[in-house]
Amino acid sequence: MHLSQVVRNVTPSMTIGMDDRARRLRRQGVDVVSFAAGEPDFDTPESIKTAAIAALREGFTKYTGPAGIPELRAAIATHLKETYGAEYAPDDVVVTAGGKPALYFALQTICEPGDEVLIPIPAWVSYAEQVRIVGARPVFVPTEAASGWQPMPDRVAALVSPRTRAIILTSPHNPTGAVYDRETLDDIVGLSDRHGFYLLSDEIYESMVYDGAHHINVPAGWPAAHDRIVLLNSMSKTYAMTGWRMGYAAAPRPIADGITALQGHLAGNPNSIAQKAALHALVAKVDLKEMVAEYDRRRRYIVGRLNEIAGVSCGMPRGAFYAFADVQELLGRAGAPATSLALADRLLEEAHVAVVPGEAFEAAGFLRISYATSMERIQEGVNRIAKVLAPYAARV
Repeated sequence: MHLSQVVRNVTPSMTIGMDDRARRLRRQGVDVVSFAAGEPDFDTPESIKTAAIAALREGFTKYTGPAGIPELRAAIATHLKETYGAEYAPDDVVVTAGGKPALYFALQTICEPGDEVLIPIPAWVSYAEQVRIVGARPVFVPTEAASGWQPMPDRVAALVSPRTRAIILTSPHNPTGAVYDRETLDDIVGLSDRHGFYLLSDEIYESMVYDGAHHINVPAGWPAAHDRIVLLNSMSKTYAMTGWRMGYAAAPRPIADGITALQGHLAGNPNSIAQKAALHALVAKVDLKEMVAEYDRRRRYIVGRLNEIAGVSCGMPRGAFYAFADVQELLGRAGAPATSLALADRLLEEAHVAVVPGEAFEAAGFLRISYATSMERIQEGVNRIAKVLAPYAARV
């Protein structure tokens, strides 16, 4: 059977794959603690669900415009203005069926085959794959825990070439939990100005920052660079609406029009009912403080517990809902797996705990552990991890 080269070259999402394995074990009756999925364990707020039910009852079940309903596009523009000071007209906003299509359509709109897209690593699993799918080439920019996982401008500059079309910035960051500082972003925006490449700013975890960290909205922070910035976002994490598939891009009008044209042919339009739910979330300004406070409590607990395990080192994330644990000191010791990929497999098989290995993020030697699950399950899961790692830790 013939399959296209694009499909043959795609690597399936390791985060989804690990979570699927956990689900299969659960269906077999196994008590699995899953730290794999980047999905809030909170239910979608009740008033958002009520808005969706009202849309159904009112018969709002038909096609909408390919860029989304005007009211939602206007509400997103208002949210960006009131929250950050970013200036967008409703026609600059395109609502998409989740955050992934927003990124893909943006890449497809700006990239030619053979172009290069800079990606600071560690990086979310779909960035490089989407870049490859559109025919461009991912160029990885290494970052380090010692510098807070900030994309150092000198490293970015060294990798800029005449084919550089864009850089993908993610803050708060998946998988490391880093929050980019203004000085770093200012230097990268300056590089973009000098070399003419786009800034794709993925701000999906905008509401989840801790310890006094501040999320910096890139288009608001550098309005002079407006024509080179594409803002990517989603309702999934902020409002616990992962299954609703509501994302958006805010971009210069020609790019927004290109994204709309692509979506018109590939998806038709985003889900009508989910759009009404998203509109309510923004207009009603659904309160998120309790959710973020609970993530903060879990964050401090899980990082403290991980650092109690000999051979494991985990910095304190300042955003999102992931702990990124360094297990390099354990790997390859007597009886221990040689890679973080193999260690993740062993944890699932022996402890029935699902984590995502660093290989998924171009960061071998690390484990991503989501704390978007209850404190009870976090305690149980870390206990199991510590038990499996104890024999290797004893040899550190």
